[in-house]
Amino acid sequence: MIKPGHNAAFVHRMEDILNLYHESYDPVRPIICFDESNKELHKHVRDPFLGEPGAGSCYDYTYERNGTRNLFMMSGPLTGWRHVDVTKRRRKQEFVQQMQSLVDEHYPDAEVVWTSSEHIPNSLRIHLPNMVYFHWSLAKPQQSVGWR
Repeated sequence: MIKPGHNAAFVHRMEDILNLYHESYDPVRPIICFDESNKELHKHVRDPFLGEPGAGSCYDYTYERNGTRNLFMMSGPLTGWRHVDVTKRRRKQEFVQQMQSLVDEHYPDAEVVWTSSEHIPNSLRIHLPNMVYFHWSLAKPQQSVGWR
């Protein structure tokens, strides 16, 4: 639910994103959605219990925590392109490395790669455009990431 008083700002940002998706595809200025998710890894502890004949096995909810991994997901809504990278940590450096790979590996011929900051959750307050300047030196000065 949208909080009262935030409706206008939300609608404005959402309209900007929807307008962005209706633009025609430009290979030198691709539009990319970017998201991340932190997941726990669970280790199998007990074998499943055999159920009655004809019924499925029962699994115990007991597990051993086995660390976490961070998933960085990128997609091109106008082309159907998708890419996921898994990292051990969730820091500014990993975020910037993903931006670097987006520009250098996935779209090396693009002048600008547009990403929408609305698609980047900032639960750790690390997903800000200015973070790139602290951790990233562009190999190709003419190429950059644009934020909308």
